[in-house]
Amino acid sequence: MTAGWPLLSLVTFLPLVGALFILLVRGDEAVVAANARAVALWASLLTFALSLLLWVNFDTQFSGFQFVEKREWLPAFGIAYHMGVDGISMPFVLLSTFLTPLCVLASWEAIETRVREYMIAFLVLETLMVGMFCALDVVLFYVFFEGVLIPMFLIIGVWGGARRVYSAFKFFLYTLAGSVLMLLALLAIYYEAGTTDIPMLLSYNFPLGMQRWLWLAFFASFAVKVPMWPVHTWLPDAHVEAPTAGSVILAGVLLKMGAYGFLRFSLPMLPDASAYFTPLVYALSVVAIVYTSLVALVQEDMKKLIAYSSVAHMGFVTIGIFAGNVQAIEGALFQMLSHGVVSGALFLIVGVVYDRMHSREIARYGGLVHRMPIYAAVFMVFMLASVGLPGTSGFIGEFLVLVGVFQVNTWVALFATSGIVLGAAYMLWLYRRVVFGELTHADLKDIADLKPREILVFAPLVVVVLWMGLYPKPVLDVFSPSVNALVVRYQSVAIEAPSTPPPARLAVR
Repeated sequence: MTAGWPLLSLVTFLPLVGALFILLVRGDEAVVAANARAVALWASLLTFALSLLLWVNFDTQFSGFQFVEKREWLPAFGIAYHMGVDGISMPFVLLSTFLTPLCVLASWEAIETRVREYMIAFLVLETLMVGMFCALDVVLFYVFFEGVLIPMFLIIGVWGGARRVYSAFKFFLYTLAGSVLMLLALLAIYYEAGTTDIPMLLSYNFPLGMQRWLWLAFFASFAVKVPMWPVHTWLPDAHVEAPTAGSVILAGVLLKMGAYGFLRFSLPMLPDASAYFTPLVYALSVVAIVYTSLVALVQEDMKKLIAYSSVAHMGFVTIGIFAGNVQAIEGALFQMLSHGVVSGALFLIVGVVYDRMHSREIARYGGLVHRMPIYAAVFMVFMLASVGLPGTSGFIGEFLVLVGVFQVNTWVALFATSGIVLGAAYMLWLYRRVVFGELTHADLKDIADLKPREILVFAPLVVVVLWMGLYPKPVLDVFSPSVNALVVRYQSVAIEAPSTPPPARLAVR
């Protein structure tokens, strides 16, 4: 059905076509804004439809890359336009295209100034996110990986809150600083292996000493993106100042880029170094889970609480990835997808009341269940999913991670489990103070429940959270072959045969 069609390129660059259409729109400000919203919505919906076509035609029995496209780009250096997806990257392409139209809908009334530029920024961001997950050339990957910073920087800096410029620059500088080291690592990889082709690099055995330096360089970039403790401090500021949709896409997709980098580069290409530095990752992840959960408990700002909870939840992801077995890595991938949906939904939940009351302070609310019963019910679903209640998507990922980690290190699993208890504490505390109790603020008596457009945004998120929680098999089936291949590669090289000499240098084509 997909033969002869460059589906990956269509999914990647269709949003860019929509951005070009918006750029060409003419008329007064109201007409331009209305047309920009409509074009952005339809372009993102069509992109999501095409990504569903990819998902339906994805072969869950095959561990390699599918829908591969390869064209010459810089032939003198052996650099190609090379795209493809496997079981690790395919779900994140779908996650990116799923969240983008919801972000456009969520911004429908919230963004009133420079609407054209805002929608263009979101469509360009979608192209760069999808391209990053599809890239099979390290140079192409780096272009998409770093390109994401530009539209996100603008979304925070132009349409954010009072401290938006400070937060945007902090976000940009933190992520750019780590990426400079990653660029040096990519150059070293090219000069050592003689190629920038990711599938070829996945089978190349780098010398052990070089692996450790490369691993640290990649870690500097990916750890900031996750973000891991102690380089997480940019995240709360970015979330608090970003517009609601910016927070959704930041938590939903951009935080997954670092963890995806660990799975695409660190574990398969640098397995010896990954095994060597695993205790470091465990230590930083456990501190992140416990420390940021405790910090979340004392927050008075709803967005900051959810931002710190994101750092804690991503701690489970990094622990699962470096546990190095099938259950833990599949759990980490599932947790990444679940967190992308649940944390994005929680930021939308905050955005609903912020649009009405222009406050994110927890103390400003209370008793919303009396005036907003639909809102309270939807909020409850995502709160329980964040806690990891069985039957929701949050349970599957955390359970698999803990099962996998327990086989490797009992103490790490024990400390990680404490994060679940603390997570339940701060999320239930948040829900109790915002939703239950009496209506103590007079102006809350006139607050309106969810509008039809808002229900349209939340409905698919609720369905996905419950579907993934009750029937995770379709998602795990997509992961399984690629994860098995990754684990076999990692364990055979890093554990069974750490002294295998590297092959001859690959020739530049």
